[in-house]
Amino acid sequence: MPSRVRVWLNRTYAENVFFMDQLRRNPSDRAVEIHATHGDPDSPVLAAADTAELEPEGLSPAAYVEYALDQCARRGIDVFVPRLHQAALVAHRAEFSAVGTALLAPTPEAVAVFEDKATAYEAVRSVGVPVPPWRRVRTADELLVVVKELESGGHQVCFKPASGAGGVGFRVITRAPLSLSALAGFPGPHVRLDLVVEALRRAEEPVDWLVMPRLEQPEVSVDCLTGPDNRLRLAVGRTKNGRRRGFTLDERWLEPARLIAEGFGLHYLSNIQFRMLGDRPVLLDVNTRPAGGLHQLALCGINAPWAAVRLALGEDPGVIDPPFLGQDYTVVSGPRPLAPVSLPRQRTTSTETVLPAVPAPGRAAEALPL
Repeated sequence: MPSRVRVWLNRTYAENVFFMDQLRRNPSDRAVEIHATHGDPDSPVLAAADTAELEPEGLSPAAYVEYALDQCARRGIDVFVPRLHQAALVAHRAEFSAVGTALLAPTPEAVAVFEDKATAYEAVRSVGVPVPPWRRVRTADELLVVVKELESGGHQVCFKPASGAGGVGFRVITRAPLSLSALAGFPGPHVRLDLVVEALRRAEEPVDWLVMPRLEQPEVSVDCLTGPDNRLRLAVGRTKNGRRRGFTLDERWLEPARLIAEGFGLHYLSNIQFRMLGDRPVLLDVNTRPAGGLHQLALCGINAPWAAVRLALGEDPGVIDPPFLGQDYTVVSGPRPLAPVSLPRQRTTSTETVLPAVPAPGRAAEALPL
């Protein structure tokens, strides 16, 4: 019987409970055991894992690398899927390999390019991928100049942090006064220009924002699996237009994603997002990690997490063509169990503290201290 595979996900987002589910439902006879760490004791990934620990707080990137190497050695990790401190961790790939752990993550050079959205836009434009007009802004005066320039071109203006993920900090600029109709609904992303300018003038430090036109739907997120040989094994676009979701193999989206994934060393799983500027697709963002919606490719008969783990282990799955494209769908939330008790927080003064395992749902529970 094939040996089991031990996979670690560090401080990942809650949606990756589905990533874990897919690893366990892999089509081979290979057992998968999952270790998870997080800073939030109520993260559902801790309860979904076979073993779990709370991460120490306040570690520098260098100290976190030492913590991660210790985890991999003690836990016998075969494949590590890093999210937190990805840049620091991939710079030490050889040290993880020395303890028997493969990093399911891109090259250090790729992570460096796509950590900063301005650097990313410059880089992909150099290989022929269309990007929206954008400006980097740090002060109120710079913002006013860019907003005037973009509005004169007929664009609605938005801004977002130059570094960040998950849409955090994204806002759409408006000049309209606050109305009762705006107060009647849920809070939205729109913010008045004068309030933004006032906040910037009061700020003690400059910001680091990208200011650009608000791009239109559809949004297409291309999930890619690329080997360490820079050859693409999988590319499928997930479309979003309001609540309606679907899938596409249209080369308008796949070809620029292929250029980026293969050209910049986005090894293993990445997610490349596009939106419309007028009548043409332009790059929105590049994520050097698995997307939260990656599990939705199961509707096309694809188990992308397992294919990526195989690739990290040196077992090339070959080119993966979806056997079919799933019908249009929408996304609904559902309950997931939490750990039955809070885990004790690991001491930051030592990386040797062993925390009790949190059993996955349906598994034999190991007693946890109250």
